[in-house]
Amino acid sequence: MEPQLFQRFAALAYEKAGISIKPGKEALVAARVAKRLRALAIPDAEGYLRYLEEDSSGEELVRFLDVISTHFTSFFREPDHFDLLREELTELLLAGQRRLRLWSAACSTGEEPYSMAMTALGLDGVAGADLKILATDISVDTLRQATEGRYGTPRLEPVPEGLRRRWFKRHPDPRDPDGELWEAGPELKARVVYRRLNLAEPPFPMNGPLDVVFCRNVLIYFDHPTRQRLISAVEKLLRPGGLLCIGHTETLSGIDTRLKMQRPSVFRRPTERAS
Repeated sequence: MEPQLFQRFAALAYEKAGISIKPGKEALVAARVAKRLRALAIPDAEGYLRYLEEDSSGEELVRFLDVISTHFTSFFREPDHFDLLREELTELLLAGQRRLRLWSAACSTGEEPYSMAMTALGLDGVAGADLKILATDISVDTLRQATEGRYGTPRLEPVPEGLRRRWFKRHPDPRDPDGELWEAGPELKARVVYRRLNLAEPPFPMNGPLDVVFCRNVLIYFDHPTRQRLISAVEKLLRPGGLLCIGHTETLSGIDTRLKMQRPSVFRRPTERAS
């Protein structure tokens, strides 16, 4: 992809979604754009850019942002965060708190929020709790997959056998006579609410207070001003004492926030007395 054309795609991604695409990603952008060229039978990237600019409905812009923002996810990714989630929710339940609100901010195809749900629902004392998990993403395609909650066996490998049998239903794979799909069961799905949300455009429509926020492996896509706006919005939504987990390779360095680092990738909003 020519540098000038790459810059125009990068500028569009930043303007519409706050996604910062650095030079050197030309091959990645070209590969992602090629998916839309095939889908629309458009011969070249220049023509696709014109199509985007002339599409008054905005539908293709959403598709473009879908393919540009797609990133890797898996069940129980960065497992120490789920150990921490288990500890945090256990303490809240023991303290008598019955309302539990969690947010998977960049949920992709659902592995993260379903992992959060399995962790929470496995706790003693959670049976009578009002547990809700908000799961958001900018991609309509990944949200559709997440809502369906169907995964091939290889994607379920990180899920222990006992949890797999308890929380998922097995189905034949219609695309593979020898394969099978595992569908998140109704109890998992009932705890997760999926919504499309652009994290680059706070303030957000939901209400707090939130007990735990997973905003992991998404800050790397944003420039510093966008990260600042996002973290400021998350801080306001967290209850005093609430937790934020970011990706292990991410940092809040240079961000103006009251959140205090508990350990790398884990931050807590101070209680009012401590602030």
